[in-house]
Amino acid sequence: MSEPSLLITASPHLSARDSTPKIMWHVVLSLVPVLGAGAYFFGVSALLVTAGATLGAVVTETVFGKRGTLWDGSAAITGMLLALTLPPGLPMWMAFIGGAFAIGFGKLIFGGLGENIFNPALLGRAFLQAAFPVALTTWPVPRGSFWQLRGDNLALPFVSPHPLDVVTGATPLGLMKFDHVGTEPWKLILGVTGGSLGETSGLVILLCGGYLAARNYLNWRIPISIFLTVALFAQLLHALRPAVYPEGLFMLFSGGLMLGAVFMATDLVTSPVTNLGCWLFGLGVGVLVVVIRIWGGLAEGVMYAILLMNAFVPFINRATQPRVFGQVPAQKMP
Repeated sequence: MSEPSLLITASPHLSARDSTPKIMWHVVLSLVPVLGAGAYFFGVSALLVTAGATLGAVVTETVFGKRGTLWDGSAAITGMLLALTLPPGLPMWMAFIGGAFAIGFGKLIFGGLGENIFNPALLGRAFLQAAFPVALTTWPVPRGSFWQLRGDNLALPFVSPHPLDVVTGATPLGLMKFDHVGTEPWKLILGVTGGSLGETSGLVILLCGGYLAARNYLNWRIPISIFLTVALFAQLLHALRPAVYPEGLFMLFSGGLMLGAVFMATDLVTSPVTNLGCWLFGLGVGVLVVVIRIWGGLAEGVMYAILLMNAFVPFINRATQPRVFGQVPAQKMP
């Protein structure tokens, strides 16, 4: 019997070249230069913190996740992104706990990949901020040899840290908010300042984000709307009171704005699915960042701004859904 000339099968009839694991591992690849910049400024401590956070995420995914989900790359991304939000001197066991919390309570508790409401890496960072506030606000300055520890990275769990010969200091945001001391723009752009691992590589982050946007792995409207909102809002406040409020360039390149806007806010699961929704989402994140930084009790506001807007994503998606082609609006009863 000859084969039929018309083969009818169930949908979908078209398959995309990109898969979830492929996209995830491309994101992991794009994070390698960012991690390299962190290692350049903070030496082996950057690699130790990243190893601890990534190991915590991977182990939790392996033990409690669904079979085979480890290889989609999402756990590795979560661990690496979490590490880039942490101080380079953080003990590895704290980073491990943060990675485990990020996967367990940021992803798996909601049902796994694609079901989570909040960005897992930021949720892990928020947990560490609440559990270990002193360790999370101790910022070594970029100095010393590659093999010099920038903190008590190798401390045993729940053991008092030993004093190390490490110079610490405030971040540019902390200096501006609490001491009203500015930082030279070139230091901000090049990342020659204290801060988390991902605060020292703004230019590298922009290049890596451009690579992901060119491959259509992130919606460029989200970071662009965040940058425009922060720059314009901050510049307006600076024009009103230049002695009190920092200018837009400072707001853009200080803190974790670049990392948050490019890699956190653009998370495919926790960001809007419509283009209009992406603009609104970025606008909300940008406004919250400036409000928290200037009038809040903390020097940084990127983490809380993105997490708060994550909660509004379902409502943004519902409000910005385009009309279905051919759909006729329901007629109101007289």
